[in-house]
Amino acid sequence: MDNTPYETDGDLAKYTDSLIATKGSREPDWNTLSFQAKAGDQYKRAQIRYVGSGATGNHENDNRIIPSGGFTFSNMLLPPGAEGPEHTHHDVEEAFFVLEGQVRVGIHRGADEAEYRTLGYRDMIVVPAGVARSLKNEGDTDALFCVIIGTRKPQVPTYPEHSPMHGITRD
Repeated sequence: MDNTPYETDGDLAKYTDSLIATKGSREPDWNTLSFQAKAGDQYKRAQIRYVGSGATGNHENDNRIIPSGGFTFSNMLLPPGAEGPEHTHHDVEEAFFVLEGQVRVGIHRGADEAEYRTLGYRDMIVVPAGVARSLKNEGDTDALFCVIIGTRKPQVPTYPEHSPMHGITRD
């Protein structure tokens, strides 16, 4: 049997199991973005990681995450009123796919120009690298959506000077 790059001992069952992340083994991580609550409670939200650790911190030691070969995949849980602040990934595109609720997505150009669209169940937006984006749950129920980032380990996003997040650090 040919060994794949991920296979270490030839055990196909073990290898197959290592490729699966079940809903039951996922837990919302309210701490990974908790530093953003320094700018306001509306920035409290949870990341539910599946593939890779994304741009939200170093979670490489979480053995429940499927190692990333070329992209990251997580779910984001936005309670009613919660926001993902305006930010830019300069190195990679980012996609959002809504599973539950509604998410208002903003595409920004500078401090004074933005276009907003509300996405619902099974709607998706792909935001190119270098384009500022924001998210907000304006509904009265939780919003759950997939976040796909097109690289194994994205750079930490930046926040514009006009953002409440500008200058806020993880420590």
